[in-house]
Amino acid sequence: MLHCPNHPDAHLIEDHRAGDVICPECGLVVGDRLVDVGTEWRSFSDERSGNDPSRVGAPESALLSSGDLSTHIAVGYGASEADQSLASAQRRTMNGTDRQMIQAIGMIRDMADRIHLTKTTQDIAAKMYKDVLDTKILKGKNGEAQAAACLYIACRKEGYARTFKEICAVSQVSKKEIGRCFKLIVRAMETNLEQITSVDFMSRFCGNLDLNHEVQACASHIAKRAVALDLVAGRSPISIAAAAIYMASQASKDKRSPKEIGDIAGAAEVTVRQAYKLLLLKAAELFPPDFHFDTPINALPVS
Repeated sequence: MLHCPNHPDAHLIEDHRAGDVICPECGLVVGDRLVDVGTEWRSFSDERSGNDPSRVGAPESALLSSGDLSTHIAVGYGASEADQSLASAQRRTMNGTDRQMIQAIGMIRDMADRIHLTKTTQDIAAKMYKDVLDTKILKGKNGEAQAAACLYIACRKEGYARTFKEICAVSQVSKKEIGRCFKLIVRAMETNLEQITSVDFMSRFCGNLDLNHEVQACASHIAKRAVALDLVAGRSPISIAAAAIYMASQASKDKRSPKEIGDIAGAAEVTVRQAYKLLLLKAAELFPPDFHFDTPINALPVS
């Protein structure tokens, strides 16, 4: 901690323009040449260009080998040959890993924004992509597939359950490619992921279907009991969640069709119906005891 030798209790003042720390009592410069690694805002008056004169420098980043303290030259329409030459030289001299990392961060942010993921989840995905690049475990694999797999793993770690179909929908690569990268990353990085259950999807699916809390709680109870009674062995958590929501909604006044539920869950209508038939065999044992039935169990649809 910096302090003035003559006035140790004085609250020091930082002169950001000069990079000095000054004692307000005696004016002594206690520290100098301090570097602010945060975002830099500075204005340049260039009325002839017609561009926004504001310039912002990126903050220091641990994901890039240069710390992202290098200068990036933006070349717009009508730029001089000198500017184009400088930008071209910059692209040639930039570290190849940094180029890949910058592209990956852009892809991760774009995909995450489209499915409303938090900044923390994006940062975890970017850090994982950096580790994958450093270890070269996916060398030669599609860069976007790697970024999508890292984002999927970050979702699992943060408890934001997203399906492969949802990640695939916001990327331009196939589900198979993302799945391959996911398996290689988990195996090579020895990443421990919590097992996904049908309950992880209930809140989002029921919210998108505009179902009330009672139906959501009932569907969660049905799904848990179905797994405990081993009624849905071999079925995916998404299929189980969709079937449980269908059963709970049909027993309530807010009924939803298998097609409506399948569209939200990303499951085929026939898949929802097949899983529902398995639940219907033990329907009396699946509902919570305090559930208010609008349609009794014996009047539930048989398919």
